[in-house]
Amino acid sequence: MEDPRPKSTREKLEAYKIIVWNTWKSRPMSHWILLTLSSAAMLVAFPASSLLSRVYYSNGGVSKWIISWVAVAGWPIPALVLIPTYAVLGVHPTPLDLKLTTSYVVLGFLSAADNLMYAYGYAYMPASTASLLGSTSLIFSSLFGYLLVKNRINAAMVNAIVLITAAMAIIAVDSDSDMYAGVTQEQYAMGFVWNVLGSLVHGLIFALSELLFVKLLGRRSFHVVLEQQVMVSLFGFVFTTIGLVVNDDFAGMAAEAEGFEGGRGAYVSVLVWGVITFQLGILGATAVVFLASTVLAGVLNSIRVPLTSIAAVILLNDPMSGFKILSLIITFWGFGSYIYGSYPQSKDTPE
Repeated sequence: MEDPRPKSTREKLEAYKIIVWNTWKSRPMSHWILLTLSSAAMLVAFPASSLLSRVYYSNGGVSKWIISWVAVAGWPIPALVLIPTYAVLGVHPTPLDLKLTTSYVVLGFLSAADNLMYAYGYAYMPASTASLLGSTSLIFSSLFGYLLVKNRINAAMVNAIVLITAAMAIIAVDSDSDMYAGVTQEQYAMGFVWNVLGSLVHGLIFALSELLFVKLLGRRSFHVVLEQQVMVSLFGFVFTTIGLVVNDDFAGMAAEAEGFEGGRGAYVSVLVWGVITFQLGILGATAVVFLASTVLAGVLNSIRVPLTSIAAVILLNDPMSGFKILSLIITFWGFGSYIYGSYPQSKDTPE
């Protein structure tokens, strides 16, 4: 029996064009517009929030809780968008039962923990290094997506996981070349470990968010994306505010502002823009999970890693050693392998 699969490069390209065209026709234009805007939000807002976190520490900020609080303090932003959305779409708020409320509380707690872990990474490491370590979220989103949402993992994805792990090992070996003055080996190691753990939690949040859409919220309309972000960020805000109060960091904000490079105005500007960019990034990520899948969210979350690294080198003069360049190249290779491996999955699933 003749193998029906295309063999030549031209045949493969033609088959790919047909699949892309069929996928394009399967969704209304509004879907692609929202997906494009959501993807752009991830690729712009997340790198911006990462750079602002590093600016906060390099200009005199010291609190891990304040940056964690900034990441969720913007929860009223999606709430202001959500309220008129009900009238525009002609829908009602999703009723809060015990399962849904518990899910929001768990995701809110994980979000607060995730932000705190990443804060340690940006406090003790260059933004370019911390963002490269953040690429491990692709590994964890794949594993948790497989375990919780039954997303498939194939050989190309396993290859991507191995490559990205190798890239992170290179960074660990080359730690001396990009360690800031005044940062000890113990602090750098702490930032390294907490950053990777934050990526683990980030991957878990992606998978649980998709599971929430599948099991409880459904994919009725875009308002459920806003509902989830408002509730998760609200609970994350509550948990983080408790941490701020217990650690007495609210009282320290005035002193930080006075000693901040550029003065109080620069301090407030960094925090306010941090609030906005964090929320835009989270909204984009949640929307991508809703409109597509955890796979695409993981891919986009990883693509923003080299964008952040390059921007940090250009804008913040981050050190860029030969080993870090090698790590970046290997990470790109891993991304490409993952995107190639995830393509058949996105082709077979309705989302």
